[in-house]
Amino acid sequence: MNFLKKACLAGLLSVTTLGLTAANASASNYPEKQVRWLVPYPAGGGSDFLARTIAQPLAEKTGQTVLVDNKPGGNTSIAAVETARSTPDGYTVLSADNGTMVFNSALYKNLSYDPVKDLEPVTLMGKFPMILIVSPNSGINSVEEFVQKTKENPGKLNYGSAGAGSPHHLAMELLKEEAGIDIVHVPYRGAAPSLSDVAGGQVQAMMVDLAAGAGFIKSGKVKALAVANGSRLAQLPELPTFAEAGYKGVEAAALVGMVATAGTPKETIARLNKKLVEVINEPAVNKKMVDFGIEPVGNTPEEYADLLKNERVRWHKLISDLNITLD
Repeated sequence: MNFLKKACLAGLLSVTTLGLTAANASASNYPEKQVRWLVPYPAGGGSDFLARTIAQPLAEKTGQTVLVDNKPGGNTSIAAVETARSTPDGYTVLSADNGTMVFNSALYKNLSYDPVKDLEPVTLMGKFPMILIVSPNSGINSVEEFVQKTKENPGKLNYGSAGAGSPHHLAMELLKEEAGIDIVHVPYRGAAPSLSDVAGGQVQAMMVDLAAGAGFIKSGKVKALAVANGSRLAQLPELPTFAEAGYKGVEAAALVGMVATAGTPKETIARLNKKLVEVINEPAVNKKMVDFGIEPVGNTPEEYADLLKNERVRWHKLISDLNITLD
């Protein structure tokens, strides 16, 4: 009997060892087949542009096809759930922004995935800095004038956003808190229609990401007042930061990173991170990102995870304090 038990145990250990060896070998050779890259937004937007800008040189660097697959819906949760439920082998990855990894878990009481337990950070690919814009005919030329006008007309002015719970929405809510102003939120389905209405004067203001708003700003269709960034932007060097305007706490950006399914081997994550960062740092890719309005990053999985942790603390408090909910 003891002999049989020992034999069975030895067999189990042997199978386990073989399985681990095979998994490690697979991780060390990653990728060995096509990588499917889910983007939780329709084709043509900033996240889609970023994924496609990186996907082609990533495919050339790895020798494997990288298929960009747009899966919009559910405030990014449809693509997030599909990634969370995929095999944890690095062959299904996701473009994840603040909504996916930070905001949703505070905005929804019953979220269908857990951003901490179900998704594994790979790298922060880029930042889309937020800019406060107003109608060119508003008569407002600075953050100080904007705050003064809203305080003189509490609850009478409004601002557009790319949608409830979007980085654009919450960036303006942050400014409202910091400046003590009362301005009404008008959510749109995407940044483009909101931008058009700011340009036309139907809404008075908006926090817009540089990628979406650069064309409107440079053509004079809207007036930019300040950027919610730690430093001025190379693309708009004349534009002051909110800190320069006296609002040091107003820093906000759409943060777009890549995540994989939780449980993906660390070696696979490390190999994918290395290749991604190499692509982001390629001069041609870097320039393409900057020209589009994206601040390239490319950090380590640990740095990205730490950033997300800090962002959750900051934004969850704001969402809770303001009692913002989407369900």
